[in-house]
Amino acid sequence: MRVGVIFGGRSGEHDVSLRSAQAVMRAIDPERFEVVPIGITREGRWLVGGDPLRALAACSRLPLELEPGEVEEVEKTTLPARLDSQSLAVTEPTWARTVDVVFPVLHGPNGEDGMVQGLLELADIPYVGCGVLASAVAMDKPTAKRLFAQSGLPIARWFAFTWREWVREPRAIAERVEREFGYPCFVKPANLGSSVGVTKVHAPEELPAAIEEANRYDRKIVIEEAIDARELEVSVLGNDDPIASIVGEIVPSREFYDYEAKYVDDRSQLLIPAPITEEQAETARSMAVAAFKAIDAAGMARVDFFLERPTGRILVNEINTIPGFTAISMYPKLWEASGLSFRDLVTRLIELALERHQERAARCQTWT
Repeated sequence: MRVGVIFGGRSGEHDVSLRSAQAVMRAIDPERFEVVPIGITREGRWLVGGDPLRALAACSRLPLELEPGEVEEVEKTTLPARLDSQSLAVTEPTWARTVDVVFPVLHGPNGEDGMVQGLLELADIPYVGCGVLASAVAMDKPTAKRLFAQSGLPIARWFAFTWREWVREPRAIAERVEREFGYPCFVKPANLGSSVGVTKVHAPEELPAAIEEANRYDRKIVIEEAIDARELEVSVLGNDDPIASIVGEIVPSREFYDYEAKYVDDRSQLLIPAPITEEQAETARSMAVAAFKAIDAAGMARVDFFLERPTGRILVNEINTIPGFTAISMYPKLWEASGLSFRDLVTRLIELALERHQERAARCQTWT
């Protein structure tokens, strides 16, 4: 069975996607599956043939993870000077006719937000992970928060606005921050992940620059109260009957778990299992499944929480429908600690994709 792994993409998380894809392709069982790497450049061009992963990594600020003995091989590899080199075939999605199932490893907009999922639905190709609706909802932080609240899940205080609203009424927005939760607070792009474009604002004079930084990535901006809390994460796996992993905790090396702390600075700690009470762990796991169902997720998701000090209250932060799959990513690590190896996890995700597609195909037959 041929598994197309799609990576890269037109997103601020392009570099992280390459690392995740590398780990996924290494984990795919060669006895059962044949990997078909499919790269997307930052400009949105599709690359098939040759070595798309190595080609895109040549333009990345995050180096690929190397296995023992791999350094010399990489140094000897001649990378194409241009991504349209003859060593790569730049193609329309005709690759769709050559794969049996797709594993999208596209973090952020134009990949995790339902766009690629819609393409695959139109092409009638099974794919790993959430469908169009859940992907779009989870990527848009304000929409996801509204659904969490409607499902009775506790969340931090927040509000959203557009860049144009900020340009028109900056004083009104600044006053709203002061009135509703004050400082410090977090300013984020509404549609992105990996903490790209996120700023912790400590005082009113820092607010305009933080909003400008978020606007670089999205026209819609979210401001959230800063919670004095520990950061917990739970991995969820399944379709209509999802299950939750054990709970992990992130101890960031910086003031908060920003992009540098996640991928560049190796001093951040992942505590698996999280040193919390059994009751707290069970609450987090139950809430993770509830958040998964709230957006009608499928396949996989990682749900992030705040464990508030000193109250012990657990709040849902966000849900990621294509969580990181790098060597240091929580999603596979939590499942490994729960008894499911990286290879078995990837295999199970492919199986879930096929099961979901078969159910949908059977239902479609009744329409025609």
